[in-house]
Amino acid sequence: MPELPEVETVRRGLDPVLTGQAIARADVRREGLRWPFPRDLAGRLTGAKVLRLWRRSKYILADLSTGETLILHLGMSGRILISGTPLGKFHHSHPAPQKHDHVVLDIEGGARVTFNDARRFGAIDLCATKDAENHKLIAGLGPEPLGNTFNESYLAEALQARNMPIKSALLDQKIVAGLGNIYVCEVLFRAGISPKRKAGRIAAGRVSDLVPIIRQVLGEAIESGGSSLKDYRQADGELGYFQHSFRVYGREGLPCLRPGCGGMVARVVQSGRSSFYCPQCQR
Repeated sequence: MPELPEVETVRRGLDPVLTGQAIARADVRREGLRWPFPRDLAGRLTGAKVLRLWRRSKYILADLSTGETLILHLGMSGRILISGTPLGKFHHSHPAPQKHDHVVLDIEGGARVTFNDARRFGAIDLCATKDAENHKLIAGLGPEPLGNTFNESYLAEALQARNMPIKSALLDQKIVAGLGNIYVCEVLFRAGISPKRKAGRIAAGRVSDLVPIIRQVLGEAIESGGSSLKDYRQADGELGYFQHSFRVYGREGLPCLRPGCGGMVARVVQSGRSSFYCPQCQR
């Protein structure tokens, strides 16, 4: 599933195409994805101007001139692709319709934005803009890891007395929004903390160290366009390439990359997800 860096990369790709532009025509080709689409989705989008495009956790939100906000989640395999507008050095013409192109937005000026989702675990909803922060998908989320409210004091208090493994705590979207399996593995490796260690038993100084490491890993991943493992693509169709910088994720049985360690990367399953770590240097 795309995590915060992938979603932020898609948002940045969409921003110059959508913000300040009107949706000339919305073509909705099925009744829903993970959940049914809101009533008359095509009619409510057609003619609306996008006033602001923003991200909350793993959701992309577009504030519209109609007083509504479009909320979109990529799910497991969702892609948002842009065509009909120059992106960098190349001009992307409109491709032939694909089987899993479920929502297509034609933008004034000729651009087209297509939401393609082969596995149909994505989601699209509309709500009043004034209520967007209180939407059921958004309201319970913790602070953004790149925002000012996520800091050392907050994280220390949030983890205090938590009996769950630190890996599970950092994946809890109520504690911190947007982190997923890949980046938590990478964060804990850089911090030298075992994913199995109980969150409430980590020394205060090591908890404080997690905050800048989380920001560093996410920042590097965003600059790399995210990680492409299976379905994820940037909005221009290009792959992300942070997967080439993985120090631990997916490296089971390979030597640890920490200088002087000499350990081997192991994998354990926690809450149905694979955790990759070095038992030698992550304690």
